[in-house]
Amino acid sequence: MQRKPIDLKTFNTPIFRVFGDEWMLLNVGTLTKMNPMTIGWGFLGTFWSRPIAIVGVRPQRYTYEMLSEADSFTLTAFPPEMRRTLSYCGSHSGRDTDKVLDRGLTPIPSKVVNSPGFNEARLIIECQVAYRDQLEKDRFVDNALIDEIYPDADFHHLIWGEVRHIEEAG
Repeated sequence: MQRKPIDLKTFNTPIFRVFGDEWMLLNVGTLTKMNPMTIGWGFLGTFWSRPIAIVGVRPQRYTYEMLSEADSFTLTAFPPEMRRTLSYCGSHSGRDTDKVLDRGLTPIPSKVVNSPGFNEARLIIECQVAYRDQLEKDRFVDNALIDEIYPDADFHHLIWGEVRHIEEAG
C-alpha cells in the first residue's frame, strides 16, 4: 500500500473517535517477534515541548511484558472493515497465539522506530519510548474509578512515547 508521511505540526485526527470508537492496535516488538494489542484508551498531545503518545497497559498483559523491554511502539488505525481483526487482537493473548498470522496482518518496517506497523493500517504513528509510570491507588481522587475499572487492583502502567513519524495510506 502506498503511504505518505504527515508533518507532525499539521497532523489532525479526531482522536476521541479514533481511540474510543474505532480503536487502535498498539504494536511492540520486531518484524520477527511482535504482539499487537487493541487499545481504546490513550492520549496524543504535547509534553516536554515534544509530540507525545501515552498508552496504558495492564501488568498481566503480554504486551506489557514486551513493552517493559522495548524501546519503541507503534499505534495503528484501520478502516472499519478491520473491526473483527481488532476485536480478536484485544481478546486473545500473544502468549498463546500468533495474532498477526491468525488475522492475516502484514507487518511492515517502520520508517524511524524498531517496532513495525501494518500494511493494512490507514494510519501509523511511530513512537520512541521516553518514560514509564504506573497508576497508584492512593493517587485516585475518584475512588469510584477504582471500584469500576480496577476491582483487582491491576492498575495500568503508562508508557509515554515521543512521536517520531506519522504516515497515512493514500
